[in-house]
Amino acid sequence: MNYTYLVRCRDGSLYCGWTNHLDERIKAHNDGKGAKYTRCRRPVELVYYEIFETKEEAMRREYAIKRLCREQKMKLIKGFESEKGQS
Repeated sequence: MNYTYLVRCRDGSLYCGWTNHLDERIKAHNDGKGAKYTRCRRPVELVYYEIFETKEEAMRREYAIKRLCREQKMKLIKGFESEKGQS
């Protein structure tokens, strides 16, 4: 499986990435071994993710999400949280 994800950083900013090992990647971000952007903004919290069959699909979605404005990203997160709350 491949994932596109959003994390909320300690300063409230959002970071989008893709990975094929979601739990390990979030741990890496929180251990300071993730992206340069998140190193000084720890801890991070996973707030959104999507699952894809291929790396290419996940990377395309990452690119699309990065082009969204913050308000649109927050709508994705809100929808995701309500969907998870119903599970």
